[in-house]
Amino acid sequence: MNSSKTVANGPNREGASRNLASISPFFIVKDLQTSITYYRERLGFQLDFQGPDDGPYYAGVSRDGIGIMLKAILPDVLPCPNHTRHAWARWDAYIYTMDPDALFDEFSQRGVSFVKQLSFIDEGL
Repeated sequence: MNSSKTVANGPNREGASRNLASISPFFIVKDLQTSITYYRERLGFQLDFQGPDDGPYYAGVSRDGIGIMLKAILPDVLPCPNHTRHAWARWDAYIYTMDPDALFDEFSQRGVSFVKQLSFIDEGL
């Protein structure tokens, strides 16, 4: 093995096949049904599952191959977005989009509220 290669890149990245296909962030929510409704009606996601049947407290939603897990833990275990702990930690998950302007317009038309208007942070972001 060539010591100049990193573990992350592996010994032969070009020749290796991809094994990882997606990631689904896991968000703690205050109210599961309210969160499902928001993701469906405002963000255009579909409900993939929720459970258990006798008292759902977790669910999975998806859109365009992106999955997000939602879970209501206990009434006293509330969501804690990263930016509420550290102002410089602006997001809890990052989803790349091919057309951010179109997505911003769609979300605006669906009634999504924004903390900040769409803008460039850095080149490519």
